[in-house]
Amino acid sequence: MAHKDRLILVCNDDGIFSKGISALVDVAKEYGEVAVVAPDRQQSAVGHSITIMDPLRATAFELKSGLMGQAVNGTPADCVKLAHDQLLIRKPDLVLSGINHGSNAGINIIYSGTVSAATEGTILGYPSIAVSCTEFNEDADLSGAQEAAARAVEFVFSNGLPRGITLNVNAPAGPLKGLKWTRQADSRYTDEYEARIDPHKRPYFWITGRLEILDDSEDLDINVLKQGLGSISPIQYDLTAYSVFSALSSMKV
Repeated sequence: MAHKDRLILVCNDDGIFSKGISALVDVAKEYGEVAVVAPDRQQSAVGHSITIMDPLRATAFELKSGLMGQAVNGTPADCVKLAHDQLLIRKPDLVLSGINHGSNAGINIIYSGTVSAATEGTILGYPSIAVSCTEFNEDADLSGAQEAAARAVEFVFSNGLPRGITLNVNAPAGPLKGLKWTRQADSRYTDEYEARIDPHKRPYFWITGRLEILDDSEDLDINVLKQGLGSISPIQYDLTAYSVFSALSSMKV
């Protein structure tokens, strides 16, 4: 039975009409009323960028579920900020972002618009969760990611979250085989830019590359996902390097 006194804001970075956001709405509506505010187009890998030089517009659309949603001509972070300040009739009890098509584990957290939407919710003071499926295919089976999302939502409503903490959830396609607490993997992309020529004989560049894992610890999100399990990582937007702060603060600069 959904708690009608709760309001859950759902966002993503794949756009308001993606399969993933509909799948997450199906999860969210079991826990409260749902408001959808999401980009009007694909916004993957935009990170935490916000729009400051152009006006934002929100357009109402009916989603496949019959729920009305608001499509915003901005980034995922824009959507959460605009929902918070203007579009919602009351403040949400939870922000859910996803379900992203493609993993947001390891260094992908930095680039992800999906994670940034959830992080913006955390910045604004709301418990927030980002959810991703490791499969890029739009027809992927999202049932495992849905179950992982539901378990994360239940955890948050039962236990709350410390201030400044966001939960980042990833799961393989298909049924969920398990969900483990994980750390963000130390990783990076080895990028290459392939030079090409367009039909008008003008040069352009297309990014390619591969992901490098720099740590083989068993409790890393990427390594847990490789085992076929889901991962759930507590992350924070505070980028202070506390491991060296004390030592550095005693040194003259």
